Amino acid sequence: MEDIKWLEVAVNTTADRLDELSGRLINAGMTGLVVEDEQEFHTFLEQNRQFWDYVDEELEKRMQGLSRIKFYVTDDEDGKKLLNKYAALLGCEYTVTPLGDNDWAYSWQKYYKPLPVGDKLYVVPEWERNEPVPEGKVPFYLNPGLTFGTGSHASTQLCLGGVERHTTPGCTVLDLGCGSGILSIAALVLGAESAVAVDIDPKAVDVAYENAGLNGIGKDRYTVLAGDVLSDRSLARDLARQQYDLVLANIVADVIIPLSAQATGLMKDDGLFICSGIIDTRAHEVEAALQRNGLAIIRRDEQNGWVALTAKKA
Repeated sequence: MEDIKWLEVAVNTTADRLDELSGRLINAGMTGLVVEDEQEFHTFLEQNRQFWDYVDEELEKRMQGLSRIKFYVTDDEDGKKLLNKYAALLGCEYTVTPLGDNDWAYSWQKYYKPLPVGDKLYVVPEWERNEPVPEGKVPFYLNPGLTFGTGSHASTQLCLGGVERHTTPGCTVLDLGCGSGILSIAALVLGAESAVAVDIDPKAVDVAYENAGLNGIGKDRYTVLAGDVLSDRSLARDLARQQYDLVLANIVADVIIPLSAQATGLMKDDGLFICSGIIDTRAHEVEAALQRNGLAIIRRDEQNGWVALTAKKA
């Protein structure tokens, strides 16, 4: 069977015409629209600023002045008829880009390659699991198409380094702001007995369980919960019923600072709190919060402008 080819159609317009043009396309039967708009981008940033400390300048430049609608048609006679139909409705200029064969949606896979982290971990995209693993490395399989984190970001690598250093056979782990589950699953791969992971995004639950399954880890060792440990007192109490050898938080400074007040109640007496996702210009604020809340910093690691801190009970 011949592979299906696709065309990406991009319509550049103005912000005040986005709704009108989108409505025309939807009424004509086009359901797979992608709307890109600078104002929506900035609104999204403003409403979610607690989750990051900065926005990449190149991304802001790409979004500057942008008002665009994208849709997709097959690169054949039927698709071109549809394109002519939609173009007549739009009455404005557009660009067409060929996208290749029927797995164009997965073309990003070529950018994800196995990634050695620390001395032991070897993060492997799921579709490359049959490739040989370097001697002495422990493979850790992920599906980057499903994840919030793939291990490539400096803050995640710093935290993974801490996980590798301090995971011991039979230890217990709590992963706060788990996203894809990368940190807690790594600990389980390295020999932790059990782990609990929490994220405010309910989608993280299925993602983390799926990544755990890729590594042969089931719900007998791994529990993933959706909720906000800072605002949900019931969740915080439930988590504190068991104290952990390792408490992990790869989030941002504005979350780690209030979280540090709860950390000691979640840790065993000889447990460790490993936090990352801290931009270097704010590391001093996080250090002060840890110390204020009864934690002594025993290690500080830095990479590409990001900081990870390891602390114990003072």
